[in-house]
Amino acid sequence: MQHLTFVFCHGLNGWGQYDEQYKKSSYWGGQSGNVAEKLRDLGYDTCEASVAPQGSAWDRACELYAQIAGVRVDYGEAHSKEYQHDRFGRDFSGEPLIPIWNDNTRLVLIGHSFGGATIRLLSELLANGWEEERAMTPAGERSALFEGGMAERIFAIVTLAAPTNGTTAYDMVFDPNFDTKRVKLPLKYRLLDRLVVARTKIKMDGRDVRDWASWDMQLDNAQALNQRISTLPHVYYLSVAADSTEHEDDGTCTPDLEATDPLFVKKSTLMGRYSGTTKNGCVVDDSWHANDGLVNTISARAPFGAPQKPFDRSDIQRGVWNVLPDRHADHGFFQGGFMKKSDPFQFYLDLVKLISSLK
Repeated sequence: MQHLTFVFCHGLNGWGQYDEQYKKSSYWGGQSGNVAEKLRDLGYDTCEASVAPQGSAWDRACELYAQIAGVRVDYGEAHSKEYQHDRFGRDFSGEPLIPIWNDNTRLVLIGHSFGGATIRLLSELLANGWEEERAMTPAGERSALFEGGMAERIFAIVTLAAPTNGTTAYDMVFDPNFDTKRVKLPLKYRLLDRLVVARTKIKMDGRDVRDWASWDMQLDNAQALNQRISTLPHVYYLSVAADSTEHEDDGTCTPDLEATDPLFVKKSTLMGRYSGTTKNGCVVDDSWHANDGLVNTISARAPFGAPQKPFDRSDIQRGVWNVLPDRHADHGFFQGGFMKKSDPFQFYLDLVKLISSLK
């Protein structure tokens, strides 16, 4: 009988069970209660990772692996040299997320927001390793993560409101043809947006600008990363996108104030109107306007070009993105909300029950 371990991986500026903030509240559930803990009480094996709050998908994937395996974080010789930071990080020996890590392990990786990119890149490394690291470092001196060969340890991957193909929340800021100041909003929402921007501002530490989550979430960069991440044939893929907007007749979208946290209203309004074309030719048209306040709904469903199909409870397939119906909720729903509180426990209970029923 298979034993599943559900590993929760937080998004931007999140935290997990290794962090000091965890003593006050869980990222997963917030004030409504610790989702992972409630699931453990019902007999499900769960744990909550603590990866770099603003780090790149690569750095976070390496940290997630080290926590699962109970080893020291190794970012790789090739990566650390190119992106100008230390090769090694914290040592999780003696304090792993999972007590027994071997070929009998069956992981269900659940990622919210940028946690989605983190777990997808980890799956690629577990399955196939990374050629650049194998070329740079002798076999006896590199992390087992870069060798690959651990694909069978992954049972399922679940992404929730993830910027899988990037988010225009970043691209629109850098587009000189889009004047964000032309969009008029009440002062309250403008001030709350400033608060979000201030709290998510990167604290630069000398590493390359490309080694941050904010780089990985730009459309061109997210889609370039997707080209290096395989859809593994034996893995179940499920995704849930969120949409907290109202769709207007002119193709734009405006935040539904009943569903959108006040913190996200300005960003949602701008994303609902932004159109353009990226440097690499990605066309942002009306199909990108629906959003959850931070991530475009179209981006969160599945990687562009990957095998995918609408979710069918009677036909959940491996090696295919089973895309659940868009949820009418904002980005914060999955973690219990911010100013607008939510209780996502029933959502997660239904999710783990569903995955546990798969063969």
